[in-house]
Amino acid sequence: MDINMARNMKVSEWFAKEIKQCDISHVFFIEAILRKTIIELSHHGVKPVLTHSEAAAAYMADGYSRIARKPGICMAQSVGASNLAAALQDAWLGKSQVLAITGCKPRTLQGRNAYQEVDHAKAFSATSKLSLHAQHPQEIPRVFAQAWRALHTGKMQPVHIDVEGLMGEYIDAGAVATSKRATLSPIRFEKQIPCSQRISQCVDQLLASSKVAIIAGYEAAYANLGAKLIALAEKLNAPIATTVGAKGAIATSHPMNIGVIGSYGMPVTNQIIHDADTLLIVGSQLSDQNTHGWTIVHDEQRIIQLDRNLDDIGKSYADTLSIVGDLESSIDALNDAIDVCGVLRDNAFVDMAGRRMADWRASVYDVANSNKNPIRVERIIQEINKVLPPDGVLVADTGYAAIWTSVFASFDGARQEYLRAAGSLGWAFPAAIGAKCAAGSRKVICFTGDGGFYYHMSEIEPALRNDIPLVVVVNNNSGFGQDTVNMYAQGMSKEDVQLLAGFEKTSIASIAQAFGANGMRVTRPEDIGPALVAALNSDTLTVVEVITQIDCAAPAAWKPEHN
Repeated sequence: MDINMARNMKVSEWFAKEIKQCDISHVFFIEAILRKTIIELSHHGVKPVLTHSEAAAAYMADGYSRIARKPGICMAQSVGASNLAAALQDAWLGKSQVLAITGCKPRTLQGRNAYQEVDHAKAFSATSKLSLHAQHPQEIPRVFAQAWRALHTGKMQPVHIDVEGLMGEYIDAGAVATSKRATLSPIRFEKQIPCSQRISQCVDQLLASSKVAIIAGYEAAYANLGAKLIALAEKLNAPIATTVGAKGAIATSHPMNIGVIGSYGMPVTNQIIHDADTLLIVGSQLSDQNTHGWTIVHDEQRIIQLDRNLDDIGKSYADTLSIVGDLESSIDALNDAIDVCGVLRDNAFVDMAGRRMADWRASVYDVANSNKNPIRVERIIQEINKVLPPDGVLVADTGYAAIWTSVFASFDGARQEYLRAAGSLGWAFPAAIGAKCAAGSRKVICFTGDGGFYYHMSEIEPALRNDIPLVVVVNNNSGFGQDTVNMYAQGMSKEDVQLLAGFEKTSIASIAQAFGANGMRVTRPEDIGPALVAALNSDTLTVVEVITQIDCAAPAAWKPEHN
């Protein structure tokens, strides 16, 4: 008998078997899509999580992927496909492995103003690197294997598959001819080893520079390279800054750590990076946010950039010395090459950076530990620092939530992890639900504002229904705080600001209780810590609502006066 001989299997059974074999524990969907498949997934021990919107399903899959280090899967029927495509923006920008599956009008019926007909490939072209179509059940193994390979190679970005039928019913009811080739799990991906000659060139430049600094990006954090980067920094006597997305990669207290760079970063960090003469960039693309509008990194600096993807090197700073390859292999090669050289580096620059960082931390101590009322948001983050477990996860929304956490949150550089929205307000709560699904017994804390929480407050219900306990800390200032501060700075009147960005004063804790969750309302700074401890000890979703003022501004980033 031919070992590759195929046998027939229901599409729903094949998909469930493969997803389980790839060790995916949850999938996220909005009804109605691939009903037989979803039921089969549950029979195979994969938990389907029904959400209340396509956006929530996408954000949950994103949060799941970032913690699990494997693809997150979200699904929606044809009429919701465009909503799902739009919601993949954060996974696209944040470099997350998300597989989006949507139903579609059969191709034989398209082009005649058919009900729910939209060109899904166009909709997904902006937020996925590949959009595939499965017209016949027999195509499923090939199409999904192609999608799976795309998720694991090149840039970590979403992939989309359209399956025939508004609910995928034409595919769902079919069968596939399977063989040992028709599977996802054996797909293997080789590491790209960096060029040894280029490693030597980079080491020569690093050792010839007196003021070297390292910038670690999200991909370095995703690859768990914190310890290797510390070893490299100590060899080079180079301080390390991170982007917002990589904040948790290195212990906040480590003497080499000079904080977060960019628009959402610390003023002192931007200044130190601007003063360096050579920058070693690891897994960061030097975006406008990471460089505060391309001002912190300037043309006089020498740049060495390590990345898995050649097309991300030199986009903003053309004169860049590149090392293309697997990041871990590249860091190992640099460490080994520097060891061979045996050069003793001057420590003046790193010592200066450490002193400036210590001075800055001393300057913000009072506000981070403030006992004043109204409550300072910095105090909320300080209390989260005290209770976040050694293996805990902190998930933050975009805007001020990202700034406050990137500036004031502390991490141990080991098992604690930090996720933040890449730009979509409201992302944090559903993403935290997805993160908790991947985190298992690890505790997850979500930090957001009332403006962000309102987006997907309804997802309290599926979190309760599926027994997904987490802590949601809501900074309730009755409005869009970041917008309000900006409008007041522009001289707008209180009435106009309230019209554009103000909310009614609402008890979010009471709303959580109405859903059946725990809800606590905090109005005094000394009560924040006890409330967080109680929330972490709870076995159900708990919302801790902290009342603050709308005009509480996050720290402003530094940039040079002249570029």
